[in-house]
Amino acid sequence: MSADARVVAPSLIEAAETRIAAYDWPALTAELDGFGCAVMEKLLSPEECRQLAGLYPQEQHFRSHIHMARHGFGKGEYRYFRYPLPDLIGGLRGALYPRLAEVANRWNERMGIAMRYPATHAAFLDQCHAVGQVRPTPLLLQYVPGDFNCLHQDLYGDLAFPLQVAILLSDPGEDFTGGEFALTEQRPRMQSRVEVVPLRQGDAVAFAVHNRPVQGTKGNYRVNLRHGVSRLRSGMRHTVGIIFHDAR
Repeated sequence: MSADARVVAPSLIEAAETRIAAYDWPALTAELDGFGCAVMEKLLSPEECRQLAGLYPQEQHFRSHIHMARHGFGKGEYRYFRYPLPDLIGGLRGALYPRLAEVANRWNERMGIAMRYPATHAAFLDQCHAVGQVRPTPLLLQYVPGDFNCLHQDLYGDLAFPLQVAILLSDPGEDFTGGEFALTEQRPRMQSRVEVVPLRQGDAVAFAVHNRPVQGTKGNYRVNLRHGVSRLRSGMRHTVGIIFHDAR
């Protein structure tokens, strides 16, 4: 894959940065620090949601098609986008990364992890590609009644960015019922904590992929997180996942 295959036009990044900058990032950061997830309401318009969901049957946009049941991941299916990404996805991926990299670097410092993430997404992708992680990871998921996604972590290689974003494209109550996004947090020598995140069409949730720090009485300790989707009761549900590291 050539480097140009993943380049996003500066104008698209700027438009996405304007959209992302409108959010209250101190409040979102506090949510991420406190609960491991934060919701960005109405990141996408209903029309943008419909356009992205409509890509699902168009083979030319994707590099692979995964049926979850074949791999023990749950029940349902998803497709990984190929490079170049759709303009909207590529723009948001580049614009969200710097905001989340600040959180990721602070978390690593608190957890005693030496890794620090560069300021731009392009620089981070260069690091991924240098270790053989060259396949794009943003994906489009589709669920029908009875489908679910088991609790998991999207790592894909030795180099993994510690936060990711999921955007609900379908309208709860209208397009589908059930299918709640859930996050579990395994705490040392304690019972696991569950966070169920209510989302509306166009809402995005940023969340921890693997670990995050928690302040305890004796300093910071590390918790382990997994995420999934509960069983769809009716209708059809589409979601976009924006993962910032590429895969082997």
